[in-house]
Amino acid sequence: MGTDKQYLIGEFSEMTGTSIRTLHYYDEIGLLQPEKHPSSGHRLYTDRDLLKMQKIVSLKFLGYSLDQICEMMNESSFDVSLIETLKIQKSLLEEKKEHIESALAAIKRTITLLEDEGEVDSAILMSLINNVQTEKNQRRWLEKHMPQDVVNRLYNKTEEDKVILDKEFIQLSKEVKRLAGKPVDDPEVQDLIEKHMKATVEYIGEDAMQAFAGIETADAEELEKMVMIPSPYTKEEEDWLNQAMEYYMIQNNLYDPNAEQK
Repeated sequence: MGTDKQYLIGEFSEMTGTSIRTLHYYDEIGLLQPEKHPSSGHRLYTDRDLLKMQKIVSLKFLGYSLDQICEMMNESSFDVSLIETLKIQKSLLEEKKEHIESALAAIKRTITLLEDEGEVDSAILMSLINNVQTEKNQRRWLEKHMPQDVVNRLYNKTEEDKVILDKEFIQLSKEVKRLAGKPVDDPEVQDLIEKHMKATVEYIGEDAMQAFAGIETADAEELEKMVMIPSPYTKEEEDWLNQAMEYYMIQNNLYDPNAEQK
């Protein structure tokens, strides 16, 4: 009777494309334990080990952890009970895919912005990146609180349009940081606020503005906590910007502070 052909670890590593270090680790955890030469102690792999390695590679490809693969290695066949674990793996891989797609989108837009702008304040850039990162969560939440056509208009934009909006946000943020601390009635400050307001209306749309205004305070706070987008401004800049916007709204009859006291 013939015996299985034996391979030293270096040969087996080349055949399978698995590093020697990984093969050592698989041996240590009991995932793939080859025979040992009785005198030298060298690991000796066989064609049966090659079949086991193919099984390991296949299960890793499906996203199973090494602990899960250890449990599955002794199964001579699989039945319908495998369907449930495959469904779980499918769900996990879809989540990873969504994360990777979001990360790639953030990287692509960041590269474009840095190439075009040359330099961007770190706080502003981190705010933009976090906005991309949480975009899908924002959309899911808004779909529960706003008309679908409004949400679609907010988020169904081309990559080119998104980059244009990012650049406008950067320029406005730079101006806020430059002017912060000036009197809120300064003409340059009020020109900035007007640009800020017009850009917001243009991006969101009047119907969306009305929909946002109709969202309960508690719901708005829930959204803010859920997405956790960091502000590009310091607390002092935020306070100054709010004061400047309030002054603008009062001057343009968009807000009456006395009405709340009545």
